[in-house]
Amino acid sequence: MTRVKICGINDADGFDSAVAAGADYAGFVFFPPSPRHVTAEQAATLSSRHQGGPLRVALFVKPSDDDIARVLAIFRPDILQIYADAPRAAAIRARFGLPVWRAVGVSSVDDLPRSTDGVDGLVIEAKPPQDATRPGGNAVRFDWSILADWSPGYDWVLAGGLNPDNVAEAVRRTHPPVVDVSSGVESAPGVKDPARIRAFVAHARAAACA
Repeated sequence: MTRVKICGINDADGFDSAVAAGADYAGFVFFPPSPRHVTAEQAATLSSRHQGGPLRVALFVKPSDDDIARVLAIFRPDILQIYADAPRAAAIRARFGLPVWRAVGVSSVDDLPRSTDGVDGLVIEAKPPQDATRPGGNAVRFDWSILADWSPGYDWVLAGGLNPDNVAEAVRRTHPPVVDVSSGVESAPGVKDPARIRAFVAHARAAACA
C-alpha cells in the first residue's frame, strides 16, 4: 500500500482533513520564506487536535542545530525532513535521535542516489527552478521515466508536482512507498483544500490497490 503525506499543513481545516482522509503523514514546514510556514507553537496546537493519526513530519531547510532544538522544545515530530547535504543530514540524525528523510533534487538518472548515506529515507523530487526561493513546494514535476529502472533497497518518497489528477499515474509508473503533496492540494498558495486532500488520498490508495 502506497502511503500518503500531506505537507505544508498550517491550519485546522488542513490538518483535520488530512486526518479524516487517512493520510499517513502530516508535514509542518519550518522555513519562513514558504507560504506554508508555521511556528513550533502553531504546529503543536494543530497536532494536539488529534491523538494518533498521521505521523508528524517537521521540514527544515539547511537548519542549524539550534533551529531544530527550538522547535523540538515545543513540538515533537516523529520524523525530520531535511534539505541539506548528506553529511549534514546524517549529523542531524545522530544529534537528535529522530528518523530523518533527506530531500534530493533529480533531473536525470545520474542524480538518483545509490544509498541513503546514513539517513532513514529520501524524498525524491525535481530540482527547483533557478529563480525559486524554496528548494521544494514549487509544484515542479520531473520526468518519471527517470525512475523506470530504479529499485532502491530503502524507503523513499515521491514528491514534486503531484496532485489529485496525476497521483494515480505516478503510483502506477513509479511504485513509490510514499507520495508527498503540498501545493497540489491547495486552492491558493498555503491554503489547503479539504476536497483536494480527500481526492488525492483516495486516488493514491486506489492506484496502489489496482
